[in-house]
This record gives sequence, C-alpha cells and structure tokens, in this order.
Amino acid sequence: MSHGAGLVRTTCSSGSAPGAGAGAGPLGVSSLENLLDPIYPRTHGAILKVAQMVTLLIAFICVRTSLWTSYSAYSYFEVVTICNLIMILAFYLVHLFRLYRLLTCISWPLSELLHYLIGTLLLLIASIVAASESYRQSGLVAGAIFGFLATFLCLASVWLSYKISCVTQSTDAA
Repeated sequence: MSHGAGLVRTTCSSGSAPGAGAGAGPLGVSSLENLLDPIYPRTHGAILKVAQMVTLLIAFICVRTSLWTSYSAYSYFEVVTICNLIMILAFYLVHLFRLYRLLTCISWPLSELLHYLIGTLLLLIASIVAASESYRQSGLVAGAIFGFLATFLCLASVWLSYKISCVTQSTDAA
C-alpha cells in the first residue's frame, strides 16, 4: 500500500449550468467568454479600485515632477504609491478576468484584505512624511493631499468590502 502525496482538486461554482462550454477546450470560445466578467467594472468595488489607482497615479506624478526637499521622504512616497498602484491593478485584473477561478490555491479575499491593511498603513505613513517635508511647495503638497485621499479610499474599500464591525453575542441563560 502506497501512502504518497495525492492530488486534491478544488472547483468553484459559477452559477451556470453544469457542463457549459464542456467541449470548447482550455482556450475555446466558451472559456474566453466566461473568463471576462462584464458586470465587475460597474460594481462599487471596481469603481473604488479605479478611483484608488487614479489618485495614486496623480500623487505619484505630483511628487515626481516637483523639486524635492528631502530625497529619502519622497523616494519612499514614490515606492509606496507605485507598489500600491500595481497591487490594486493586479487585484482589479484578477476580478475582471476571474483569475480567482483558475488560481484556487490562493485565498483572494484574505490576500486582498492583507494588502489593503498593510498598504493603507504604509501609504498613511508616507503621506504624513511627505506632508511634513513639503515646505510649502505646491507639487509636494498636492502629492501629499492625493496620498491622504488614496489612504481614505483604501480604508473605505476595506470597510465596504469586509464590513468590519464589532458585534456582541448575546448568551441565553436558560
């Protein structure tokens, strides 16, 4: 008797009829039609992600085109804004192209939550440092303001997506 490693296959239900697109193959027309989610770009989460990407890009451009007063503060701000922008774009594309169905080994809600928590904290720190080192230069002040706006949008995304709340449970003493 062999007790080697076995293969575990997990599947996600899409709500469609079973066997839809069964003969189309991995790159068939049916699988490509099911790959793109036409409704996702109109959801609140997608619109919030686009708003976050736009504000992060504006913050990056404002700081990048300004005369810096502190190299380390603004290079940190640039790294944080671009990394957040790339990660939010990656999560947007994962939801848009339904890649979460193909990559089932990753817990996408948990990874997105962790990204938003860590990224929001780093963005808040970077925005505070950028605001304190701006010395009234308009481009740097604008970059810091857009950094704070992106921080607020990231917090709103965490709040709306995961509905963090403190609920007390009642115990019945019967």
